[in-house]
Amino acid sequence: MAPRKIIIDTDPGQDDAVAILLALASPEEIEVLGITAVAGNVPLDLTSKNARIICELAGKVDVSVFAGCDRPLGRDLVTAEHVHGKTGLDGPDLPDPMMPLQDQHAVDYIIDTLDTEDAGTVTLCPLGPLTNIATAFQRAPEIVEKVQQIVLMGGAYFEVGNITPAAEFNIYVDPEAADIVFKSGVDIVVMPLDVTHKALVTKPRNDGFRALKTPVGVAVAEMTDFFERFDKEKYGSAGAPLHDPCVTAYLIKPGLFTGRHINVEIETASELTLGMTVADWWGVTDRPANATFIGGIDADGFFDLLTDRLARL
Repeated sequence: MAPRKIIIDTDPGQDDAVAILLALASPEEIEVLGITAVAGNVPLDLTSKNARIICELAGKVDVSVFAGCDRPLGRDLVTAEHVHGKTGLDGPDLPDPMMPLQDQHAVDYIIDTLDTEDAGTVTLCPLGPLTNIATAFQRAPEIVEKVQQIVLMGGAYFEVGNITPAAEFNIYVDPEAADIVFKSGVDIVVMPLDVTHKALVTKPRNDGFRALKTPVGVAVAEMTDFFERFDKEKYGSAGAPLHDPCVTAYLIKPGLFTGRHINVEIETASELTLGMTVADWWGVTDRPANATFIGGIDADGFFDLLTDRLARL
């Protein structure tokens, strides 16, 4: 089977970095057409820089990286330096990138790619706020029906929020964009906190990355060493959750995950629950299903896959 063509839309972030590395290490299953950066965990100048740093760390300098939207559709940008550090990639000491940032705007790249590729052959993989994707859908609505699938990290239901009591960060940063995407009619797979909080980098798992004794393995271990301090203090967990690599792992080995096809709506008005992903997990409404909401993961299988693939880089 031919590898699946994807565009990674991202706001790196240490866990975004690991998701990108996993994709770049898996050419049999995944063809990364391009990487589009969006403002989120840190501002756009840093997310577009970090995406190139990660490509160079992987030795994949031929990947095209595009800078996109520098703020949400109608709100001020909220960032997460308190989690990811001032650079977004705090932890390892990685050099500034030498590879260029593409001149084309990320939104135009998304539109042009979906216009050019055969319908139903390109999957969008958003790892951050959905601003770039929603903007592309608004600007060129004809591309919506050409998207094969959207597999995204965002939202929460049983795990509630991580940036407010009710909302997960990626959706909260630009709830209007999320609302557009979830109402688009595209086949959507959601990796919410409900599943990503089960993908914990425990000490033995992180030791496994470090034991690879490669620049990639050591950098990933140092990244998780840095940002686990936040989650361990907040949740009392045994390690940091690797949110975004769940997206890439699903593309490679979907059998690692379980979920339900349900209705998911985005709250865009409430002061208390702004950005909440209202997931009808129990089917108590008559609203039509619009997303596969993942809730379960084979965590050991996930980390086996991740460690095996990172060893290739």
